[in-house]
Amino acid sequence: MEKVSFIPLGGVTGVTKNMYLYEYKDEVLIVDCGLGFADETMVGVDLLLPDITYLKNLKKKIVGMVITHGHEDHIGALPYILPELPYFEIYATPLASAFANEKLAEFGVTRKVRVASYENELKLGSFTASFIRITHSIPDSSSIFIKTPVGNFYHGADFKFDLTPYDGKKTDFAKITRLSSEGVLCLMSDALGSERPGFTLSEIDIASEIEDEMRETTGKFLFTTYSSNVSRLNQAVHAAEKLGRKVCFIGRSLIKARDIAKSLSYMDYPPSLEIDVKNLKNYKDHDLCLLVAGSQGQETSALSRIANGDFREVQIKNGDTVIFSADPIPGNEVSVNSLVDQISLAGAKVVYSDIDSGFHVSGHGSQGDLLLMMALTKPRYVLPIGSTYRHMVAYKNLAKKIGYSENDVLLPDDGAEIIFTKDGVSRGQKINIRNVFVDEISGEEVESMVLRDREKLSKEGMVVVMTEIDSNTGELINSPNVVARGFSVSEINTLTKGLSGELRKSMGSKKGRVADWGYVRKTIGTISEKFIFQKLRRRPLVLPIVIEV
Repeated sequence: MEKVSFIPLGGVTGVTKNMYLYEYKDEVLIVDCGLGFADETMVGVDLLLPDITYLKNLKKKIVGMVITHGHEDHIGALPYILPELPYFEIYATPLASAFANEKLAEFGVTRKVRVASYENELKLGSFTASFIRITHSIPDSSSIFIKTPVGNFYHGADFKFDLTPYDGKKTDFAKITRLSSEGVLCLMSDALGSERPGFTLSEIDIASEIEDEMRETTGKFLFTTYSSNVSRLNQAVHAAEKLGRKVCFIGRSLIKARDIAKSLSYMDYPPSLEIDVKNLKNYKDHDLCLLVAGSQGQETSALSRIANGDFREVQIKNGDTVIFSADPIPGNEVSVNSLVDQISLAGAKVVYSDIDSGFHVSGHGSQGDLLLMMALTKPRYVLPIGSTYRHMVAYKNLAKKIGYSENDVLLPDDGAEIIFTKDGVSRGQKINIRNVFVDEISGEEVESMVLRDREKLSKEGMVVVMTEIDSNTGELINSPNVVARGFSVSEINTLTKGLSGELRKSMGSKKGRVADWGYVRKTIGTISEKFIFQKLRRRPLVLPIVIEV
């Protein structure tokens, strides 16, 4: 009997690393290729990838990949994973393909993501894929309707039903119902909002909040969100234009997103509205709206550098307002909270979702949205994706309220095969899915990083820099204690004397109480590495240890 297997390599029981396989006979269709983000417990790790060991060993042809939208947890793994796989065509809508191609070019990967049309079907082996416009927190988001010889599947990745999206591009309800009228064997549905009653609020609801807060701000207005959230950035830009403030984009990822969005006409504003960061000094604070990268508290982001006084062109002052128009990605809560503390200590007003929900709405549908999707598609089975296990259970309970039985709601694990036939559904093999941690810069897996560190230790040595920092002033107390291995006595003396002066000079410029100790450790490590290389032309493994006093 003919069958289609659905295998999630990531994206179920966890929100990120979205990557899904649809298998029919000797063919495989891939949907999405996302990454995950390390939390504070994953020392030395930057990113998490889907485990494609099964896919690399599979003796089947990959007939193509389709991408639902341009968020990192759906496209971010492309430059790491594509070099490991044979060639196949990849399709995404305009903004998603532009973001993906920029990322591939940055990593030197020569593959290209082709632009898919909402009007035409894609024939990929035995699969036929149609892109359906859907609303989310990024333009050009899509559901994918997949036709197979066994039945039709509705792949409903991240979505909400926003009837008044800021860009005016609404969900194509007519196409959802038209295609679904051909029958849907299974709905794979976003379930991240399954615990929230009602419908998720519209993006348009935020516009007036941004404008009102900007009007009341007597100093600089700093606004941070996900770099890919073009609609949210447009709202801040339009408010600044209306209130006579100049706009400045700060941060590499944000500037890249701006350039891509402008090239596709997703951002449109008078050139005179925007100024370069070098020209900020020529304007009064109350004439500025700064769009700053770093909403997730990344240690090296523009916002972290500004908050910690290490950004020459921008200093936080009384009268400034900083808006976080993004919720922390799971795992980033500690770093975001530390950043909020540091900005508060600098004297600015900080607005974030814990104290004011008016500046961020979820891109994920609540219970009303999810029920409406079930009603529109009328699937035989439903399967929650893109969520944690508790959200999946909440989704199951929601589906049961409208008549689905226990067996009609499928709750898979990563790597668990679900087999669909015309007669029903069954469980298949359970693929062993391992955690794949990588270094963001090199792209190396953790196992390779361990070997790299061992090689560095054998050739370059190790330096431990122990410092005492005054928590009230951020200044260095006493000389640092330097422990070095693999260095001569004279080299150790150079390190001990020189590092003390270098750190005292850098840390002495800090003023005010320390809230973000992760940033302090990173700074001390960077200063030490630069000094060691300048004086000794060595690149040892540097371990900064900070003692709060």
